[in-house]
Amino acid sequence: MAATLEVNYFNSFWLKKIKSITEVETITLPANASTAAVINLQNPSVKIGAGQIVTNVTAPWAGNPTVTVVSVAANNQDITISSSQIITLNDQITFTGVAPDANIPQDYDSTPADDWYIEEARIRGGYNNTTVDFGVKAYLVEDTFNQQHRLSSLIYSGIFNSRTGINDTNQFSVGQDITKSADPANGSIQKLYAEDTNLIIFQENKVSRALIDKDAIYSAEGNASITSTRLVIGQIIAYAGEYGISTDPNSFAVYGNRKYFTDKKRGCVLRLSSGIGGGNGITEISSYGMHDFFRDELSNSNNDTIVGGWDNHSKSYVISIQDSRFLGTSQTGQTSAVVTSPSNNVTLTLNSAKTGVSAGMHIYSYDPTGQTTGIFYGIVKSVISTSNPASFNCDIGTEIPASQDIIFWNRGSYKTTVFDESVLGWTSFFDYRPSYITGIKNNLYTFLRGNIYLHNVANKYGTYYGIAYPSTVTLVLNSNPSIIKNFKTINYEGSDGWALNSMTASSGDVTFPITEYIFQQSLSDLENAIWSNSFKKKENKYFANIINNSASTNGEVIFGQDMSGIKGFFSTVKMTLDNATYFNVKKELFAVSSNIVESSY
Repeated sequence: MAATLEVNYFNSFWLKKIKSITEVETITLPANASTAAVINLQNPSVKIGAGQIVTNVTAPWAGNPTVTVVSVAANNQDITISSSQIITLNDQITFTGVAPDANIPQDYDSTPADDWYIEEARIRGGYNNTTVDFGVKAYLVEDTFNQQHRLSSLIYSGIFNSRTGINDTNQFSVGQDITKSADPANGSIQKLYAEDTNLIIFQENKVSRALIDKDAIYSAEGNASITSTRLVIGQIIAYAGEYGISTDPNSFAVYGNRKYFTDKKRGCVLRLSSGIGGGNGITEISSYGMHDFFRDELSNSNNDTIVGGWDNHSKSYVISIQDSRFLGTSQTGQTSAVVTSPSNNVTLTLNSAKTGVSAGMHIYSYDPTGQTTGIFYGIVKSVISTSNPASFNCDIGTEIPASQDIIFWNRGSYKTTVFDESVLGWTSFFDYRPSYITGIKNNLYTFLRGNIYLHNVANKYGTYYGIAYPSTVTLVLNSNPSIIKNFKTINYEGSDGWALNSMTASSGDVTFPITEYIFQQSLSDLENAIWSNSFKKKENKYFANIINNSASTNGEVIFGQDMSGIKGFFSTVKMTLDNATYFNVKKELFAVSSNIVESSY
């Protein structure tokens, strides 16, 4: 009679060999100034590991001490070393080889033959667990153990039983099939989102859903029936369409049964809707009037960061496409006078010459160790002078004390826009560049340099991160598209305060700007209004004549200010509101129109 021997694996072990620290790479990078035991690199690197020898190539440390890496922060940019050393800005720091055994943390051993670890059959190893005696043990030795990177696979642990209090979430049994793999041809898993009893899997090139505690049984006709099962992760079912999330999980946002994300590889923004039976799947919402824009912006290799979030206030999807390249900082400078906040178009003067500063750079406080403190002061609008004393036209959102050391940071270009479900369209661009977006209790919050900001605050219209930006509306006037028209006037309905920034016809004709309407309180104000190129108010509507500001072209006898209006098939109009002046007043623009006649030319 045959006998069956059952072997329990609870007392079994796995003896494995891991990669030695000797396999780290030699690398040289510039560092910021420091006098502590932390080196802040100007660029992050994943090639640095604990135990490496650290050398200052630019200015060797006194006494030539043996300095080693103790740990590397998660940002791969802050390196803790074994002793405090003096580092000046832009010093070249080299990380080489492996230090002597005495200087290597206990977690590592410099001898590859000693890099052996014992692992329990179940990953448990708790503080109060029963110790293992010296009895008979089953073990497995694998001399050629290689670490596996299963970028498209899922693994699950034991469960937590809330009724009994048994917590097995720290157990990963090697004796059970606890992994589930998505198709590796679709790239790595970038994002997981649990919805109802499904787990939505976002890979680089595919979106799927995994059934949780259930499975699908297919009939001969291909129809699926959902059935309960003991499987933790059931069948993985792909959504229709060759779409993924690329490598941008931060673009993900969710509201209700709708998920929003971007696919950089395919140049589109997507919405995944879920309903009964799987819902209506994936929709390319970038095709709602913005296909060309997102195709060009997302395909740009310099746009490395995409941040998305849901605005509970306006019920819309916010997305910011950002150039994340390190474009460098200027030399530090010291302010010569106090700059109050908030101040738009204010002159910032420094106590020295300053080159390398350009429009668009962000201004931050700077400490003697070479680290930005995180205080965001404002943005450079234009350069006035780079000689001593250097001066710049800036928008300042936070008061800058006199003699404050500041640094100018070039953050690169960005585009922040929003998709409104109520109109199925992209409604606006915004002047803020967030590092993270979230919506909480009908409010929109964004983060910048570790600081959190609340949006849609009353009496702070058009203000982001303490700076008031102008509001602009650009539109096209094109009635009777096939007729060459003469645009004689510009009119709008709405609040006062709006000005005409520019008006350009298809022929190239341009107008002089038209200033905002000013309420006349005296005879002098009335006289100035009559002769000024500004909007006039008539029966709660604002009118202005168009003054041509174009150069002559072939065949024209009358041109420029001597002409009435501008001519062309259509004209592009840009209306502007100065939010620095009207930051505490809500202004509206309902309609813009023009009085036209058929061109007689």
